[in-house]
Amino acid sequence: MLQVKAGQVDKMGLLFERYHRPLYAFFYHSNGNAAASEDLVQNVFYRMLKYRHTFTGEGEFRTWMYHLARNVLADAAKKNKPALHHQDVADWAERLPGGTTADAQLQQTQDVALLHRALARLSPDHREVLVLSRFQELKYEQIAQLLDTTVGAVKVRAHRALGQLKDIYLKLENGSKVREL
Repeated sequence: MLQVKAGQVDKMGLLFERYHRPLYAFFYHSNGNAAASEDLVQNVFYRMLKYRHTFTGEGEFRTWMYHLARNVLADAAKKNKPALHHQDVADWAERLPGGTTADAQLQQTQDVALLHRALARLSPDHREVLVLSRFQELKYEQIAQLLDTTVGAVKVRAHRALGQLKDIYLKLENGSKVREL
């Protein structure tokens, strides 16, 4: 990124290759919409180029990148809230590993859909901490810097978010079992 900041904008291609998938996953886990997630990734890279002068190189690049991503997500949520919470289970089914039986695939697809529904019901703050820590594998220190809070506060939020996610998931799971009977 320092090279891009210095005027070598052709290096953006390398950054895109390295980081577009993690950004896509961040957005998809946050909003559940594949098409919107792709658009949001493009917006982040546009902002990286536009605001490259703000990258100092003192902190980690991923922290700066996710700061931009959070801003892009917040802006998109303000513009069209309903479009970002679309359930796209078909995309999950396409990503299932091969070699499983049809029943196992169906069960796994249903479990993933249920988990995604539970994740969508978390508050945005709790969902964000889980996505950053579990799916994007950021360290608590990085998340604390990104959220401008303490590491202890991030740990507490993550713990509470996991507890709430478990409760919501179990309620949804029990609700779907009742409907099957």
